[in-house]
Amino acid sequence: MTRNSTNLPRLAFTMGDPAGIGPELCLRLLARPDLPVRPPVIGDGPWLSRTARALGLDLGLRVLDDVAASAPEAGLVEVLEVGRLPRGLRLGEVQAEAGALAYAYVRRGIELCREERLQGLVTAPLHKEALAAAGVPFPGHTEMLEHHAGVPATAMMLATPELRVVLVTIHVALRQAIERLDVAAELRAIRFAEMGGRAFGIVKPRIAVAGLNPHAGEGGLFGDEEGRIIAPAIERARAEGLDVSGPWPGDTVFLQAREGRFDVVVAQYHDQGLIPIKYLGLAEGVNVTLGLPFVRTSPDHGTAFDIAGRGLADPSSMARALSVAVELCRTG
Repeated sequence: MTRNSTNLPRLAFTMGDPAGIGPELCLRLLARPDLPVRPPVIGDGPWLSRTARALGLDLGLRVLDDVAASAPEAGLVEVLEVGRLPRGLRLGEVQAEAGALAYAYVRRGIELCREERLQGLVTAPLHKEALAAAGVPFPGHTEMLEHHAGVPATAMMLATPELRVVLVTIHVALRQAIERLDVAAELRAIRFAEMGGRAFGIVKPRIAVAGLNPHAGEGGLFGDEEGRIIAPAIERARAEGLDVSGPWPGDTVFLQAREGRFDVVVAQYHDQGLIPIKYLGLAEGVNVTLGLPFVRTSPDHGTAFDIAGRGLADPSSMARALSVAVELCRTG
C-alpha cells in the first residue's frame, strides 16, 4: 500500500561510505512512521538488508529500477541499486571499494536530479581517505557536486536553527586557504550568503563577514588581508545592494549572529566556520550546497568509523537534513 506523493518533494538518500554509519542513518530514519517524505536510498540492497537485520529493524526492502511515483508506507525501504559491494567489506575501515561505490551513489543521484526526476539529495557521510584510495579526484561532496552538476561555482552553508555560515574556502590546507583569498572569492561567498539566506525565507539577509586575522587585523597590525581583500569585497557587495558588514573579529561575530544581529556569517576558512556550528551540537547541524540547480543537504558530521556497526549512530542530524531539504524544495 502506498500514499500519493504528488505534492511531496522528490528526494533520495545516498547511502554514503558503506563502511561507516551512513546505511544505519538511512535505515533508522526510514523506520520512523512520522517522516514527512520517505526517500529511496541510492546504494546497495543486500548491504542495507544485512544492516537492518544487525540493528534489529523490522524493515522490508524493495529494489527499484527507477524513481517511484509514490512513496512507500513505513516499514518498507526502497533502493535504487548502484553497483554491488564486495562480500569481504569491513566496517569501520578505509577501503577503496567503499570509496568508489560511495562516489558512484552520489553520481547517480546527481544524474537523476539533472534529469529532473529528483528535486534533491540528502547525502550520508563520505570518507575522504576512502575516496582518495579509490582514485576519486574530489575531496568531498561539495567539489563533486559542483563538477558533475556542471555549475561554475558552489558554496558550503552550514546551518543550525541558531546560526548560518558560508565558507570562502573549504577542503584545503590552512596555508592554501589563506593563499586563495582574493576579492573575487570574498565577493562570491558574500553573494552565496545572500542566496542562502533567501533560500531560508529571509527577504534581505543581514550578512556579516569574519576577518581572517586576530581582531580582524587590528588596523593592519596583525595582517593586511582585511584591508586589502575583505573590505573591498564588502564595499562591492554593498554597491550591489547587499546588506553586508565587516570584517568583524572572528572570535565574536558568531556569537553576535547567534544573538540575532546577523542572519548569515561568511567565514574565511573551514574550521573558522565549522567550529562554532559543531560546538552548538551535531544533532542540529546541516550542510547545504548553494549554487546547484537542485537541493542538496547532509548531516554535519562524518562517517564515524569508530561506532560503525555498533548500533550507536544518532540519526538526528540526518533527520534535520531531510527536514531542511523538504523546506528548501518547497521555498525554492
